[in-house]
Amino acid sequence: MLRAIALLLLIPLFDAVLLVALATGVIYPVSPLVIVALVVLTALVGMLLVRAEGRTTLRKIQQKLATGEVPTDELIDGGLLVAAGAFFLTPGLVTDFVGLLLAVPITRIPIRAAVRRWVVRPYIDAKTGGFASGQVYIGGFPNQDSAADTGAGGPSGSTGGDGSGFDPDEATDVDFEEREDS
Repeated sequence: MLRAIALLLLIPLFDAVLLVALATGVIYPVSPLVIVALVVLTALVGMLLVRAEGRTTLRKIQQKLATGEVPTDELIDGGLLVAAGAFFLTPGLVTDFVGLLLAVPITRIPIRAAVRRWVVRPYIDAKTGGFASGQVYIGGFPNQDSAADTGAGGPSGSTGGDGSGFDPDEATDVDFEEREDS
């Protein structure tokens, strides 16, 4: 998480360095008016692209919901388009390039796969204990072998009257209050 935050903080830093390098003529001599026009133009074109892609994604979500399917890819695309819009609203050429990568469908597909693999799936696994993605421990109960070694009813071999393996004489009650003898 800290790496992602650091990366998001480095993008505007790269943006500022690029704009200063262009304005001073270190990379290529460009007039400041052309730089400002380029930044505004890329932001406007990017926002129009995000708007069009957002409408397409919303239509796909509605179609999937109408057929009873879960629109997982489309919802991730919607989140990536929101991020692309935020990058386009941030003035600069590097942020506009990152926004363009998130807005164009051809480049958004591998980004969506990476987000699903490294963000969505670990989050869902953490919240559901692995049941949503199938990463569940299926080998039985922990310490199952030790119960089989001692017999069905525990160390004494008694199973109780109903055959359930529970012996009320062997059971202990957990007391959460403080004991006086210790």
